[in-house]
Amino acid sequence: MNNNVFSDLKVKIFQSGDPSFFYIGINTLIFVVVALINVPFFLSGNGGLIYDDFIREYFAFPGNILSQPLHFYTILTYQFFHDGFFHVLFNMLWLYWMGRIFLDFLKPRQFHFVYLVGGLLGAVVFAGAFNIFPVFREVSGATVIGSSAAVMAIVVATATLVPNFSINLLLFGEVKLKYLALAYVVLDLIGSTSANAGGSFAHLGGALFGFVYIKSLQNGSDWSAIFKKKPKLKVVKKDQRPSRNEDSKRPSVRKNEGYVDQREIDAILDKISRTGYDKLSKEEKETLFKASKH
Repeated sequence: MNNNVFSDLKVKIFQSGDPSFFYIGINTLIFVVVALINVPFFLSGNGGLIYDDFIREYFAFPGNILSQPLHFYTILTYQFFHDGFFHVLFNMLWLYWMGRIFLDFLKPRQFHFVYLVGGLLGAVVFAGAFNIFPVFREVSGATVIGSSAAVMAIVVATATLVPNFSINLLLFGEVKLKYLALAYVVLDLIGSTSANAGGSFAHLGGALFGFVYIKSLQNGSDWSAIFKKKPKLKVVKKDQRPSRNEDSKRPSVRKNEGYVDQREIDAILDKISRTGYDKLSKEEKETLFKASKH
């Protein structure tokens, strides 16, 4: 039974092709491993606190620009370590909820790009704030840790793409994504004056990238194309025509049987990228809905 559980998790995280499951799995796995390693250090006395300092020292992203050249790799590693159970829990919940919506309209490649670059820009904004604003001059050893900036990039990108898409929230009921994203941005602006100012600045950096990326995408420029695999070259004679057998292998339009042409789906997704989900016709929305069921 245990083998089946681990096998299912392995398939879900690494082989499903779903980037939201991949990042949720990686973040959760790192958190659990770090927490387990921390147990003997904690039980030994003050070792738990020393161990936490070790994670901050070598895996968190430093605000001090003099420390960054020696810890250049932390601009990536900081996104996969978390400061406590609830920190990772809420980040992963939001990543799952927003990831479902994001991937209904855009490609996995675009999810990877927004998540990773959103996290990178979050670190840059954090470092910039702590080295520009006078209020932080007396703060030494400030670091940022967690996937919040990357998650915030996904949240704001999704809200920018489909602003009027609604979700149900406990106590609040049905809320449109544009209001949800705006609330988070406002809270982070307020949070920039708190003890967790570094985290708030990182969130704002991720949010900024999510917004700008979708606006660029809607204007016809997809920055995630750098992640696109280059097709292999194939020499084809000019007079070579596909046989009937080859034609039969191509995606066919059989809407009456619940099937849709993949090329039609790609065209609809491109239209969403350019103009947004709200601009789709009723027929296009129905086609997209049917495709999501297969």
